[in-house]
Amino acid sequence: MTGRAPGVVVVGTGFGCRVHVPAARAAGLDVVALVGRDRERAARRAERSGVEAACGSLTEALRLPRSDIVVIASPPATHAELAGEAVAAGRHVLVEKPFTTSAGEAERLFDEASRAGVVALVGHEFRFAPERVTFRQAVRDGLVGTPRIASFVGHLPLVAPPDMKAPPWWFDPALGGGWLGASVSHLIDAVRCWLGEFDSVSAALPMVSDRDPATHAEDTAAARFRLRSGCEGILQQSAGVWGDRVEVMRVAGPLGTLTLHDDTVTLANASGSEQLERVGPPLPVDVAPSDDPRHAFTHIELGPAIVQAGILRDLALGRDPEYHAVPPATFADGVACMVVLDAIRRSAARDGAVTATT
Repeated sequence: MTGRAPGVVVVGTGFGCRVHVPAARAAGLDVVALVGRDRERAARRAERSGVEAACGSLTEALRLPRSDIVVIASPPATHAELAGEAVAAGRHVLVEKPFTTSAGEAERLFDEASRAGVVALVGHEFRFAPERVTFRQAVRDGLVGTPRIASFVGHLPLVAPPDMKAPPWWFDPALGGGWLGASVSHLIDAVRCWLGEFDSVSAALPMVSDRDPATHAEDTAAARFRLRSGCEGILQQSAGVWGDRVEVMRVAGPLGTLTLHDDTVTLANASGSEQLERVGPPLPVDVAPSDDPRHAFTHIELGPAIVQAGILRDLALGRDPEYHAVPPATFADGVACMVVLDAIRRSAARDGAVTATT
């Protein structure tokens, strides 16, 4: 790859086109192919996105001369097979969350990537959102002392309408659907990145929207958790709640309380309350919120995804990342996250029984 930009194959014509194609380009990567199961649709979207090649399989795309990096943004149940194929071909790879459908699959991929010696990342781009970097740094700087309690609450009406249009796999548990993997996996990664490893969970996976929970994957996750540090936490995230979006993250210790609300981080302590100055990578784009439901989150996803793509570029080129204050999520992080997600599912299946995450 000396002297040229690495070539990227993006697998998945939905989120892949909406976020990964523009993110890779903004980071100086060359998107050489788009892969989709429906070749005609992939061709239409490739043309719309300005991608030269449209392929019906990853196998076909890997024959291209500049398929240095593979980004997998297809339905979760396909991740393990596709990532395994890319790694076996010696390609660097980034796999969207949820990483796999089980910790066992995740561990196998980690082992394969380690043996192959390739760059292997998981798409937890929100690690690089400035407000989250600010929150992480404040915790690590000891502004609250030793964290003792943590709360992560998020409600939004994304799937509240039962007739909303969504990809078929979104509510299909057999295909890796459900809000636990789609969104809560980001929070599991955040907890690990900010506060350390999980020890146990007690969880439920209810359905808040008017859908049949017997045939649909969950739209909500609720859990009480304990970290190895002794910090106690609660997590309640739902995409099926009518009304305005609510998202609050809070960590408290003997010296103070940190609160992340919207894009603002506030520290409260004995001296009062103050808004912390944001730190972290300058986001290369400023995307306005859209009324188009297909772009409901693009304005918060694309900037951090560009930072993530830049780190992937640097690692693929064998150099230290330009942004290194926060490490990217690796396949090892993917394994750790899947262990927690599996424990949440086991706990929910046992009426909330306390379940170890080891």
